[in-house]
Amino acid sequence: MNALKLSVAALAASVAFAGAAVARDQVQVAGSSTVLPYAAIVAEAFGENTDFLTPVVESGGSGAGRKKLCEGVGENTIDIANSSSRISKSDIELCATNGVTDIQEVRIGYDGIVFASDISGPEYAFTPSDWHNALAAKVVKDGQLVDNPYKAWNEIRADLPAQPILAFVPGTKHGTREVFDEKVIIAGCEENGTFEALKTANSGDEDAAEEACMALRTDGVSIDIDGDYTETLARVDANKNGIGVFGLSFYQNNTDKLRVGTMGGIVPSVESIASGEYPVSRPLYFYVKNAHLDVIPGLQEYVEFFVSDEMAGPDGPLAAYGLVSDPELAKTQEAVKARTPMAPLN
Repeated sequence: MNALKLSVAALAASVAFAGAAVARDQVQVAGSSTVLPYAAIVAEAFGENTDFLTPVVESGGSGAGRKKLCEGVGENTIDIANSSSRISKSDIELCATNGVTDIQEVRIGYDGIVFASDISGPEYAFTPSDWHNALAAKVVKDGQLVDNPYKAWNEIRADLPAQPILAFVPGTKHGTREVFDEKVIIAGCEENGTFEALKTANSGDEDAAEEACMALRTDGVSIDIDGDYTETLARVDANKNGIGVFGLSFYQNNTDKLRVGTMGGIVPSVESIASGEYPVSRPLYFYVKNAHLDVIPGLQEYVEFFVSDEMAGPDGPLAAYGLVSDPELAKTQEAVKARTPMAPLN
């Protein structure tokens, strides 16, 4: 299908696009590197199985994708932002400022964040407390709040490997980093007592204590990775002591190169994430600009195709790649068909 097959209503809607006589004829998507492979699978299948052009899917990080979505309405702006963390109030405010008012939130399923090292290295059994003690700028040792002194994992806990601490974590533009901060670093900070010490040091201010919990050391032990998981894998391959933070599906597609650690005694897997046992999991989303639905050929069809049973269901190609299928997928399908905009954030 091309622009010539647009309905009269769709052609009329295209006039709303500043200076655009004819809308572009290809869906444009940007955002999360975690969602990227799923979106690429869907885009390719969509192009092969419909009369629409294959959507253009780019990465760049969840935050960057949401920011691009919120640049405005028009053919020079993207239609969809992929995101491995939920949209924020500040994103929505930016969207509103630029005239983007109706946004659909589409949950595609679930993924887990895993901690994996070189396949030939030792086995790790982590807790969030271990990771906070390993990477935080300030930790509690012998009852005192001090600059992080730890150099090896076994200094944190005697039963961890005697291997130098070196971690490759997602950069701050990635949605994975937001989940890592919340479910690992802040959770670990609370577990090991550092949060209370930081709260005391900040005159009882819990927000300041939480910010301080997330401050990571800057001595080369914690390294931000701004690229995708492929870059993280390359770093681990070049630094055999290193431990990378990955999405479950990426790990599952690289088990010949990586050894995964447990978290809280739970092995990350599709089953342990679906059951809720694995503690570091998160929903994956994409956000749709409703103003583009009747203007960009194939956009509504692409959104429906993405969350169809054939693609996002438990027996579909996304599950085969590692996505944990959403048990409420049918509800999402109904909302997508009805073009239901997301409710205000609490």
